[in-house]
Amino acid sequence: MNQPVVPIYLDPTHPLAERVQDLISRLTLSEKVTQMSHPAQAIPRLGIPAYNYWNEALHGVARNGRATVFPQAIGMAATWDADLVQRSAVAISDEARAKYHEALRRKGHTDWYQGLTFWSPNVNIFRDPRWGRGQETWGEDPILTGELGAAFVRGMQGDDPRYLKTAACAKHYAVHSGPEKERHNFNAVVSRRDLYDTYLPAFRKLVTEAKVEAVMGAYNRTNGEACCASQLLLGDILRDEWGFEGHVVSDCGALTDIHANHHLAQDAVESAALALKRGCDLGCDCVYEHIPEAIERGLITEADVDCALARTLTTRFKLGMFDPLELVPYAGIPMEVVGSAAHRELAYEAAVKSVVLLKNADNLLPLQGQMRKILVVGPNAAGLDVLLGNYHGLSDTLTTLLEGIVGAVPEGTRLEYRPGCGLTHVNQNGHDWSVVEAGKCDVTIACMGLSPLLEGEEGDAILTLENGDRSGIGLPAVQVEYIKRLAAHGAKIVLVLTGGSPIALGELEDLVQAVVFIWYPGQEGGRAVADVLFGKATPSGKLPVTFPKSIEQLPPFTDYAMQERTYRYATWEPLYPFGFGLSYTSFAYSNLRLEGNLAYGTLTARVLLTNTGATVGEEVVQVYLSDVEASVVVPYHRLIAFRRVELAPGESRELTFEITPDMLALVDEAGASRLEAGDFRLTIGGCSPGARGIALGAPEPVSATFTLQFPKEF
Repeated sequence: MNQPVVPIYLDPTHPLAERVQDLISRLTLSEKVTQMSHPAQAIPRLGIPAYNYWNEALHGVARNGRATVFPQAIGMAATWDADLVQRSAVAISDEARAKYHEALRRKGHTDWYQGLTFWSPNVNIFRDPRWGRGQETWGEDPILTGELGAAFVRGMQGDDPRYLKTAACAKHYAVHSGPEKERHNFNAVVSRRDLYDTYLPAFRKLVTEAKVEAVMGAYNRTNGEACCASQLLLGDILRDEWGFEGHVVSDCGALTDIHANHHLAQDAVESAALALKRGCDLGCDCVYEHIPEAIERGLITEADVDCALARTLTTRFKLGMFDPLELVPYAGIPMEVVGSAAHRELAYEAAVKSVVLLKNADNLLPLQGQMRKILVVGPNAAGLDVLLGNYHGLSDTLTTLLEGIVGAVPEGTRLEYRPGCGLTHVNQNGHDWSVVEAGKCDVTIACMGLSPLLEGEEGDAILTLENGDRSGIGLPAVQVEYIKRLAAHGAKIVLVLTGGSPIALGELEDLVQAVVFIWYPGQEGGRAVADVLFGKATPSGKLPVTFPKSIEQLPPFTDYAMQERTYRYATWEPLYPFGFGLSYTSFAYSNLRLEGNLAYGTLTARVLLTNTGATVGEEVVQVYLSDVEASVVVPYHRLIAFRRVELAPGESRELTFEITPDMLALVDEAGASRLEAGDFRLTIGGCSPGARGIALGAPEPVSATFTLQFPKEF
């Protein structure tokens, strides 16, 4: 009896490219078109199930019920811990695989937000604190963003030589960082130098080193071209310069923007043709339904369709969607991993390490000893939204700040809670006893700040008139006035701030004794923050963004030039500098030595780090480079390396950093990287260079100058 012939596309023994082409050859044009949008339709005659590419995992499996909720991405960035980020992404992808296969077992198919193609991470540069989606990013620095984003991708995609665990996606490519009100029509005008020096390096690292499977095109135009139909971005840079082999997906509705808002095409047919020809393989839109008419008009050919389809189908094959489950190493991950104790502890570790101590006058923190009474106030003390951030999952073990504090306060200490004020609305009751009570307490923990209701994506932040952005960077006025009233009544205030972006404190900075910035800390946020406040854990987070003193220091929001933006190009004094964060212990840097010659290879920097305090602590050692005599505009300082180090009290450790020629390269006006002979300054410390950090309590950095004598083109 003859055995049925297994089609090549269903035979795992054949090479991947051969299987993909075999499947494409069996499809009619109309069937191909059904696979070109994010809800790809089923093709029953070939046994191809429906599949929706749209899924999210910014800081945990999102929008699909139960999952472990890690700190928001900007909070993860504040850990400066690439290993932790990768371990967290491993946990997220474990849960993603378990939930995907459980859905298949229960229903026989998956729906929206249940697939294995995740549109994360967001590696846009957080260039302006007014941008509501800055919370989704890894901060303002290209190196920090690239290192942490790459770690996230590696954790999500796994290390199997044949199969992807999940498919990660680098977004939004490129120069996409607000304003949200204009995201469907703005043109980001940038120099080639800023493009290659600031906006592209993280994307490049994810593509060339982390091998990210997908890249999402942004809504906006960049230098006149729609990002989802840009010859420069998609063709010249992504494919030709970087050798990207994965697939490109549009942001949702971005293909419609090409004709409706950017006016670069006459209609949806022309938009479909333009985007497809330029390299956008998958539409999160209905525009690619017009592909047959675009072919009829002679704007594209079926071969263009096949090229794009090969890329998206390759991703599905690499995820094991056409193979027997027993061959896919990730198919057996059990549902027990979802929200498991191990994952909760990992979320707790991330939340602790994300906490940034910005002020601690007279060492008020940690709260220890015999405290008679503690008062907890503020609109964010009992709130769940401030744990979650945007693009979040849900957990049945969410711990609010208030709950965490209740669990940490020792018996015998009186603890009271009163909201005190609203997030944005004024207290209508003329009798407010909380400020009177605060003056009678040993300490008042004021849980203030922002909320995802005030900042986020267009349509999500429902309490903002700026479609998710902020028009100012201070606290809401009602919170400012309430804190002033607390201080006027003699309260000793620990200001705990939630938020996904910098907050300018103004006069409040002098009215409070301690400032603790906790971002949107995830499901374990309450427990983690309480443990920091009461000394069970030592704060070690560092700012991944600069906190300005006022909005007046910033260039216009719609100006995409980097001049006067971020620590790299700003000449103004910040409220809190990039890389800053205090500890309950203290660290000292000494004995910086440089060995080697960059003209012949690498330069080795050796530095001694000592814990000079009485508490075990972790320090994020940061290495910055300054080009003293460059012939073109370069950053004043730029991060080139960092490392998280734990030391016991009195312990010293010599650390080594390898300085390679590419770290010294400048980006010229044409966007080219090259080396120039001249003097360079290397600075190693616990904060970005500058007097402000030292004045706030950062350890004195160590610096050395060296000369590069033999320029190299590369």
